Amino acid sequence: MERTLALIKPDGVQRALIGEIIARFERTGLKVVAMRMLQVDNTLALRHYAVHEGKPFFPGLIKYITSSPIVAIVLEGRQAVEVVRKIMGKTDGAVSPPGTIRGDLGTDLERNLVHGSDSATNAEKEINLFFKKEEILSYTRDVDRWITATKMSP
Repeated sequence: MERTLALIKPDGVQRALIGEIIARFERTGLKVVAMRMLQVDNTLALRHYAVHEGKPFFPGLIKYITSSPIVAIVLEGRQAVEVVRKIMGKTDGAVSPPGTIRGDLGTDLERNLVHGSDSATNAEKEINLFFKKEEILSYTRDVDRWITATKMSP
């Protein structure tokens, strides 16, 4: 099973969409294996968004992500990175398809509710920024056998 990081950004927290967003992830069969609410400080913001340093929108991005608490979530499931990105939709809610988080709930290109890792490699790096290894749980849900097909005995 693959793991990925999802963040409910400040606008998602301030608009009281935490439950709605988590429910959308869980309804696809993804399992929450770690979750915490935190206030991102400048140090963490700079590390998380280092890839964007030097771009014109970088200062605004840092100001935005540190403006209010966020919810960091580790999700586990088959093709978790790809599934989370499909559920989130395109960065700009105005052009994101209906049925996606951003398509249904997004109001602005810059305030786009959620972040999801863009690859399995980056997911591992991002998870390690927000969680200690011992904070990520492994467990079986009763519903898992109905989500992932396994061979049936004859």
